[in-house]
Amino acid sequence: MSTSKQSQSDPPNLVLTYDTTLRDGTQGEGISFSVAAKLRVAEKLDQFGVDYIEGGWPGSNPRDAEFFEQARQLKLKHAKLAAFGSTRRANTPVAEDAQVRLLLDARTPVVTIFGKTWLMHVTEVLRTTREENLAMIEDTVRHLVAQGREVIYDAEHFFDGYKDNAEYALETLAAAERGGATCLTLCDTNGGSLVTEVRDLTVAVLKRFPKNRIGLHCHNDAGLGVAVTLAGVEAGGTLVQGTLNGYGERNGNANLTTIIPNLVVKMGRHLHCGANLAKLTELSHFVDELANLRPDIKAPYVGASAFAHKGGVHADAAAKVARSYEHVDPAVVGNHTRILVSDMAGRSSVMLKARDLGLDLDARSPRLKDFLAEVKALEFRGYQFEAADASFKLLLKRFLDQWKEPYEIQGYRVMVEREGTGAYLAEATVKVKVGDEVRHEVAEDDGPVGALDRALRKALETHFPAIRDVRLTDFNVRIVDTGHGAQAIIRVLVESTDGEETWGTVGASDNIIVASYEALRDAFAYKLLRDQERAKKT
Repeated sequence: MSTSKQSQSDPPNLVLTYDTTLRDGTQGEGISFSVAAKLRVAEKLDQFGVDYIEGGWPGSNPRDAEFFEQARQLKLKHAKLAAFGSTRRANTPVAEDAQVRLLLDARTPVVTIFGKTWLMHVTEVLRTTREENLAMIEDTVRHLVAQGREVIYDAEHFFDGYKDNAEYALETLAAAERGGATCLTLCDTNGGSLVTEVRDLTVAVLKRFPKNRIGLHCHNDAGLGVAVTLAGVEAGGTLVQGTLNGYGERNGNANLTTIIPNLVVKMGRHLHCGANLAKLTELSHFVDELANLRPDIKAPYVGASAFAHKGGVHADAAAKVARSYEHVDPAVVGNHTRILVSDMAGRSSVMLKARDLGLDLDARSPRLKDFLAEVKALEFRGYQFEAADASFKLLLKRFLDQWKEPYEIQGYRVMVEREGTGAYLAEATVKVKVGDEVRHEVAEDDGPVGALDRALRKALETHFPAIRDVRLTDFNVRIVDTGHGAQAIIRVLVESTDGEETWGTVGASDNIIVASYEALRDAFAYKLLRDQERAKKT
């Protein structure tokens, strides 16, 4: 691959990608990666085709120090690993600066350093002179280059600094260029710049530094992180920094999972990761999983709702001509079309949803009209099937007499008591009939839903051992009609997995135990239905 400095061999529309999820992304609230997780993310980013992976700030914490130690064993096939840090301290010889030494000790092929661009930061934060700041930038870059490192220079607060004193901001870039930096990255550190500002200032920088690669590092404080990054590329920038899923401090960094497909699909830019664009959704969810976060369903391109159609007119039109309501083919980014069934649904929506779930329906069947009426009645009573495909499929197959559970749950009871120690204990009893055998099972847990889950499992697992594979991954409770107080309808959504597939089920009632029971019942029933369908195929 090319270095960051623009080369004659580069395609004229090449844009390099620089991922800072493992450094800047971890500064986001609730984001934390173990060393092992950081190593796995780095490998995944390399496989995807990202050009630069910023691993962290050596010496800032034990975790980053350990990461760089272990990262030496990574066999990256494409990406270059970068260590991040600052210029030397004021009035300190660069060879004696401990932080610069740690950057070299990380033994990465690339070092990214940031320096002050905004004169206010120079005089009031660093408490040094404008001349010393320029020397700090040039000395540090030159020293690192002399040690065989490729140096990317991040001009911190560039856009604010330029608006405050344009000539000095440009002088800081000139100092980095003199030192040998291969890329001058313009940072919108406060995240408040507008699209036109970033575009115009990037043009101004390119006029002053026509031979150097210009990068963009933007934040999302004004909700424009992606937009200003793309504007910078339109103006001539050829390196984009960002994080996967927009992780980062405050409102996050510019989101690479949105920037990358926009550059490739919408703007016709050449990216080394462009050939792997169909793996983007998988990559996004992989990183969310390691960060222990639920994927953002509203995320452009990679979110579960990105290509979801709820209104009957939309669903029907999208089925006939996909691009009528989908701006790109979902498969391009590894996503897929989803049809959401609700009280807004029409016959076409139900047909499409059934097809999506692998069911073959006769559009002329009068039972389809009855089923649609049933769905709308259930929605009116508080059920919602948008995130509960499994419950919808079970409902439809039961309605069409294509599925009946091979057991009968004849009754259940849940009690909660407060023990003398002050702790609470829940006990659930379940009565299940399988064939001619009736089983009574009792289970305890800290809470009523856990106790009911355990009791149902005990009652079913003897005859249906596949139930043991089912694991609850999420439990969500929502009050549907808040104006009715304690008598309000409660909707429970349960997410389950067997390690191969994840599915959602729903229950609704004015009793939270009943709603939970319905969602749990469907979770187990769907596992058996799914296994039955697989057995028939084989």
